[in-house]
Amino acid sequence: MPQDHRPAKSVRVLLAEDQGMMRGALALLLGLEPDIEVVAQVGRGDAIVDAALTSRPDVALLDIELPGRSGLDAAADLRDEVPDCRVLILTTVGRPGYLRRAMEAGAAGFLIKDGPVEELAGAIRKVLTGETVIDPALSAAALSAAPSPLTARERDVLNASVDGATVSGIAGTLRLSESTVRNDLSSAIGKTGTRNRAEAVRTARRQGWL
Repeated sequence: MPQDHRPAKSVRVLLAEDQGMMRGALALLLGLEPDIEVVAQVGRGDAIVDAALTSRPDVALLDIELPGRSGLDAAADLRDEVPDCRVLILTTVGRPGYLRRAMEAGAAGFLIKDGPVEELAGAIRKVLTGETVIDPALSAAALSAAPSPLTARERDVLNASVDGATVSGIAGTLRLSESTVRNDLSSAIGKTGTRNRAEAVRTARRQGWL
């Protein structure tokens, strides 16, 4: 019978990635590391907290753009619900606004997906020891980038309007009055320097504010 050469205690990792092939490949590659064990895999952001409460990972490796709930919002949820779990954001989109939001949500690291798996494994080990790991190029860009001018509610309203939802539809989704939604949309359009909410959404996404 083959022997398991893993150490007595492996780093337990939760992996959240919506692309099945990418998720499977990452799980396989990380599983080859002698001290890392992928204990949970999810394809939706709104499944992260439940999976973490069940599997109790040491580190959660989260993509940002996930169906159901973004990895950035899920990072804040984990900070509150599973405080012992360290969060490492791994994304294809290195926007300074995303980095700021990740740090505000309590993430311990932020890496771009084009790096080697050895670098990712090293980052997992580092955040577990209390270090913060940030992609150097993105860190430099974030220092020179302006913080998001949007309030949390303005961000929610813009997110809810992405698919062309009506004001009444947004109000129903967010449980706000229609006048509040109109005011927040108007404020967000003004703050982003755009002409309408579709442009405001595009600009906010490009800056990493959504």
